[in-house]
Amino acid sequence: MSNALAIAHVTQALALLLASNVGPEFDEAVKVEPRKPPAEPPDHPTINVFLYQVTPNTSMRNSDLPTRAADGTLVKRPAAALDLHYLISAYGDETTLVGQRLIGSVVRTLHEIPVLPKDVIEQSGELPHLTGSDLAEAAQRVRFTPTVMDIDETSKLWGMLHQTPYSLSVVYQATLIFIDGREKPVPAKPVERPDVRVLPFGAPGAPVPPGTATGSEAADGTSVNGRGKAVDAVRTERDEAPTKAVTRTQAKSAAKAPEKAAAKTAATTTAKSAAKTPAKAPAKAPARGRKAAQASRSTRAGGAARGAEADGTAESTEN
Repeated sequence: MSNALAIAHVTQALALLLASNVGPEFDEAVKVEPRKPPAEPPDHPTINVFLYQVTPNTSMRNSDLPTRAADGTLVKRPAAALDLHYLISAYGDETTLVGQRLIGSVVRTLHEIPVLPKDVIEQSGELPHLTGSDLAEAAQRVRFTPTVMDIDETSKLWGMLHQTPYSLSVVYQATLIFIDGREKPVPAKPVERPDVRVLPFGAPGAPVPPGTATGSEAADGTSVNGRGKAVDAVRTERDEAPTKAVTRTQAKSAAKAPEKAAAKTAATTTAKSAAKTPAKAPAKAPARGRKAAQASRSTRAGGAARGAEADGTAESTEN
């Protein structure tokens, strides 16, 4: 987190970083200026660092909103997350391609050192117009990444610079800069009294498993925190829980015993009936057959006797 001087501090630190790494490669001194491209291009080697746009950071713009309590007091300081967009242009003698050599050194420097070093931030913060900046203490370091721009975007960018001729340049984005609010949050109040709750085992909010000493029990098993009776009640209920569970299991087993016995008796009776039925059916079948045969023989015998009687009657009539 930084104060309102963070934007200017990053620009000055970027200019110092380029001056420290690009200048030693040239025989003559290279001037690095944190300003917009000039209307009259200079003849000596010059690099211009121009901050042309400041935009909110899309990923962090809503992650650090101001937070206030119910009475309106500020609990958390708000911070604005920003991205800085720089146009870096180079000038020099065109016959020796000074501008192109300078741009090559700029690209190499920001590719080797993409994160703004802390010593460069501290050194640039010694300038009078940056007194009071706390960018060096910020936890988030500024990173530079190149931005790709086509011909149309480049022409629009240089078109904004009225009466400024185009020069070879590159565009970089600096991420991420936080600017804190001025209002300080109200510090949290200290704990006035501890709130200790004793819950029975199994109740909502009781995370201690059985057999584990709770924070309300001392090492020797005695109660502490001035709530001995409640802790003893919890311990008694916890110890009796397995016994109660066994008693309930036995009661359920005793209740289900008559039902199991009745079901077993019914199954045995059904099996015996099914075993006897096939044996009786063949025994009764021959008995019915014998009775039918006897009835048939009796019928034939009666018919023969009636036939003999009829023959005797006919003989008597003839005589």
